[in-house]
Amino acid sequence: MAHPYINRELYEAILHFEESDAAQEYYYRVMDTEIERGGKRDTVRGQILRTYAMLFCDDMGAVAGQKATVQDVEATADRLYLGEARFDPRHWYRMRYHFPVIDEDNYDRFAALVISDLNAGCLHDAAKEGGEMLLVGAANPLFLSAEERQHQDLRTVSLPDSGEEGQRA
Repeated sequence: MAHPYINRELYEAILHFEESDAAQEYYYRVMDTEIERGGKRDTVRGQILRTYAMLFCDDMGAVAGQKATVQDVEATADRLYLGEARFDPRHWYRMRYHFPVIDEDNYDRFAALVISDLNAGCLHDAAKEGGEMLLVGAANPLFLSAEERQHQDLRTVSLPDSGEEGQRA
C-alpha cells in the first residue's frame, strides 16, 4: 500500500502509542483521514484493514476488498516472520510483541503497524538492504515438528516500489 500517510511517522507513532499523547493524536488523525481511491471515499484505517486482509487473510476465506476483522488480525498475528522459507530464530519477526492481546481496541493499530512497517519501518529497511521477506506461515513455528516446518505453506509478501500496491510474490 504505497500511500503518503503510510510512512515512518505513522510507524513511529504506533510504536510510541502507549507512552505519548502526541503519538496517539498523530495516529488517530492519520487513521481517520478521509481519502479517495478508485473513485470511492474511505479512510486510511479502511485502506489499511483492506490491505492487511488481502496480504495476510486470504487463506482464511477473506473476501477480496473486505476489511480485516478483529478475528482475522488476531488469528494471523503470530504467523508473520522475516527471513527464509524455514524457521530461523534470528529472524523471527515478532510484531505481536507490541500487542500481547489483540482485541476490538487495538486490532486496527496492529494492522497499521504491520502495513506501515512494510512501507517505512525496520522490516522495510531489512527487506531492501538484506533482501529478506516477510513470510506468512504456520501459527507458531516453535510448535511445529521439523518435518512440519519443512512442509508448511509459506507465502512471501513483496514490498511495494514507489507508487505500486504491495503484492503477494
